[in-house]
Amino acid sequence: MTGSSVSVMVPPGGAIGILGGGQLGRMTALAAARLGYRCVILTPEENSPASLVSDRTIVAAYDDPTALAELAAAVDVVTLEFENIPVSALRLLESQIPLRPGPRALEVGQDRVNEKTFFGDFAETAPWRPVRDLASLQAAIAAIGVPAILKTARLGYDGKGQVKITSAEQAAEAWATLRCPDTAADQPAPAILEGFVAFQREISVIVARREDGQTAVWPVAENVHSNHILDTTTVPAAIPAGVAAEAQRIAITAAERLGLIGLLAVEMFVADHHVIVNEMAPRPHNSGHWTMDAAVTDQFEQLVRAVCGLPLGSPDLRCPVVMKNLLGDDVAEWQALLQDPTAKLHLYGKAEAREGRKMGHVNYLKP
Repeated sequence: MTGSSVSVMVPPGGAIGILGGGQLGRMTALAAARLGYRCVILTPEENSPASLVSDRTIVAAYDDPTALAELAAAVDVVTLEFENIPVSALRLLESQIPLRPGPRALEVGQDRVNEKTFFGDFAETAPWRPVRDLASLQAAIAAIGVPAILKTARLGYDGKGQVKITSAEQAAEAWATLRCPDTAADQPAPAILEGFVAFQREISVIVARREDGQTAVWPVAENVHSNHILDTTTVPAAIPAGVAAEAQRIAITAAERLGLIGLLAVEMFVADHHVIVNEMAPRPHNSGHWTMDAAVTDQFEQLVRAVCGLPLGSPDLRCPVVMKNLLGDDVAEWQALLQDPTAKLHLYGKAEAREGRKMGHVNYLKP
């Protein structure tokens, strides 16, 4: 851990506002309660997972100024579990109450062009080009080559909003599939073309940072995806120490350059011992759920500590661990999962199990 000086503290007994009502907000609220905080959720959804374990819920759109004012009046600090919130709403909220992280982190994280530009100053990324129309897509393919991935610049997650291109002849079909509007050169690009990375491993690093600059970074996690959704996370990652150190350096540098207060997760590829940045999220992350049972301090408690100005806890690994997501009907196997004495089960309180929906996760401890 690093850092110095003093930050403003919200002591236990205070109230934390959370933008978003999903499972990340739920687990943040549970961690906050352990430390003596109350939580107020702002979400457009009724009966959200976070609402079930929080003191109060404001059901409204994220950009509803009346709801934002109501949230600000009810809490001492606001954080988030969902990054696709209008930056204009965040700026309005920030004018009324401390918001951690602030709008800058979301301006970068919400837009892949901004994200690639940001990381390109201090880390390696896949080759990329902004795409505004079919002609610029064709030019990008000529520059980068194939295979490549065409992605929407904004709002894509879990494999949504992207098309793989394996030949230049697919350009028109791919552009039509993405359904992006053509834009002028002085407007933000609606899409991005990324060169395909022939990686050996997918990894992620989560770092916490306080207002005073103190940071704490967890060990590198190794991730396996299935159908673009995280399946398992293994810690420690099976990578050389130098690669792990570089991945942690990238995450810490990003948090510092953003002036971040809270958590930052950075997903990366390992290709021939090179660390290549994929994307970031300024919030708790699915690949950090292992910390709930196998780290001295889990990511949700650390978020509460960071945004409230408490000293950060140790991120050290207590024992090797494998986290597995439970999607859809996987959750029905809870009895069988609990037969394993090394398994720590976490369910999210979602009423409907749909295909591909994250219903919970299980951490398998390897003491």
